Amino acid sequence: MGLRVIIFAIAALSLDLILGQTGLVSFGHALYLGIGAYVVGILADAGVESGFVQWPLAMGLSALLAAALSVVALRTSGTFFIMITLAFAQMMFYGASSLYDYGGDDGMHLAVRSTFGGLVDLYDSRQFYYLALALLVVLAGLNMRLARARFGTVLKGIRINERRMEAAGFPTFRYKLAACVLSAAVCGLAGAMLANAAEFVGPQYMDWTRSAELMIMVVAGGLATPFGAIIGALAYLGIEKYLSDLTIHWRLGFGALLILLVFLGRGGLSALFAPGPAGQPAPVLKGSFRWARPFFRPRA
Repeated sequence: MGLRVIIFAIAALSLDLILGQTGLVSFGHALYLGIGAYVVGILADAGVESGFVQWPLAMGLSALLAAALSVVALRTSGTFFIMITLAFAQMMFYGASSLYDYGGDDGMHLAVRSTFGGLVDLYDSRQFYYLALALLVVLAGLNMRLARARFGTVLKGIRINERRMEAAGFPTFRYKLAACVLSAAVCGLAGAMLANAAEFVGPQYMDWTRSAELMIMVVAGGLATPFGAIIGALAYLGIEKYLSDLTIHWRLGFGALLILLVFLGRGGLSALFAPGPAGQPAPVLKGSFRWARPFFRPRA
């Protein structure tokens, strides 16, 4: 469970770069999760077991594909961008489903986990866990550093008012393209780790529902916050595990919790308990129940 949370936290962190920082709503981000997983699975099936080859190639191929698709997708905006990213992802989903040599719709069992020359044994759950945790810490640190850098500042400016950034002389298209490529590379790394953790590769990894789950993690945790994506992944998978153990209709209860979060924590879980001034309640909690006040006002 802990390893799965870390892997999806990395994937959610990558999505936050374009969704939270840049304001690009993509319904096809899980495509790169699947690409990373398939690179590991296909190379392992071909006898290439080295993680020093598989993982960088998974990141590189994801980045290359993102560059090609984003050149087209970024020519659009708003609803059109959402639909074109969804279309690209579903095209790749059906393409992966037709790879009959690699299991087709059913996917395939990973032949062997990635090897790292004796430095890390991924069959040792503790070593795999700490490797994933170290990568998450590094990526979270880089994400925070990037948000404070010129690149991150420009992305925030694009999210707020892209036309004004263009008028100021910033090549916004290049910045958005760079963000998409970087985001895809990190998600491809998460896909490579997911294939090893599950010892399975299948088109399910790149379905649009997986993209929606990543989006929920980012939004629930808090957009463009240092640890929002991580908190969101932990909350989503933790609640999913708890509710699914209680009932097969767990999605109904999960949906109710999401609606409650929309009302109570509009800045996400990371803002829900954000500390306010000394002796004051958290800013989000302080105004969270305004919507309910009319129901409790005394009658005239």
